[in-house]
Amino acid sequence: MSDIKHREHLEREFSPADQWKHFQEKYGNKLAVGLGIILLAVAGFFGYRHFITEPKEKKAEEAMYRAEDFFRKDSIRLALNGDAVNAGFLKIISRYSGSKAADLARFYAGSCYLKLGDFNNAVKQLKDFKTDAVQIQAKAYGLLGDAYSELNKKEEAVEQYKKAGTYFSEDEIISPEYLFRAGYLYETMGKNQDAIAMYQTIKQKYPSSPRGFEIDKYLARLGVIK
Repeated sequence: MSDIKHREHLEREFSPADQWKHFQEKYGNKLAVGLGIILLAVAGFFGYRHFITEPKEKKAEEAMYRAEDFFRKDSIRLALNGDAVNAGFLKIISRYSGSKAADLARFYAGSCYLKLGDFNNAVKQLKDFKTDAVQIQAKAYGLLGDAYSELNKKEEAVEQYKKAGTYFSEDEIISPEYLFRAGYLYETMGKNQDAIAMYQTIKQKYPSSPRGFEIDKYLARLGVIK
């Protein structure tokens, strides 16, 4: 009987309400501090995004509009360096670093340098460019291949051409074009079997593409087609 009374006494003493009160007395201050830190972190994150990141992205996009307009009009130096009023791609990269527009500006800057014959700087910009837009990324690999090819770095060039040709294989313009460039470069390197492999891929996968229409003559030149 005494055991039952003792157990009932313990249950009353350590009821859920008492346990919660005891827990609050022991850990309440630490919990409040921890919760405050979490709330500050969340508020800081949203505040930074609202007051810093989003305005920065908007300004970068506005700057990109004018630079892209220069690029479309083939005013390459203005697109790259800007003028007295408008920022060019290089300034967008440095001024709005970390923004999506600045990342895209690297692609354009690499393209500009390639058009201007500054192949080392084209490589520098295009190597650092990354995007989730698969067609643009495939094109960037191709442009990087062009820059390496102009620098007579054939091994590097052919690897970039192969990346460009296979990164988004559903594209029937970009993919066969860069597979062809890989094959043609392999020919200049004396690697005819590798060249044949590139040309046959075009023939099998992209027969209706511009390169597909003419690929037989390259295969015939290498003795595959009589």
